[in-house]
Amino acid sequence: MNAIKKILGVVWMVLGAYAVYYLIVNQAITLWNKGGENIIPAVIYTVVLCPMIAGALGMFGLYSLQGEFDEKD
Repeated sequence: MNAIKKILGVVWMVLGAYAVYYLIVNQAITLWNKGGENIIPAVIYTVVLCPMIAGALGMFGLYSLQGEFDEKD
């Protein structure tokens, strides 16, 4: 079970990186280019959501790789 947790730690880290890529490339950049009232959601995606998602999923994956969630016998 602990090996599965370590593998899923890598999955969470990759998922976090992909989520940030998706938010920046597919969401924020298109809203930045549209301009007008779309600037506010673009700022939220770029400044608020991306660091939160990357930090949370990255830390969760890192802790999983370090064995913080392992079952101790």
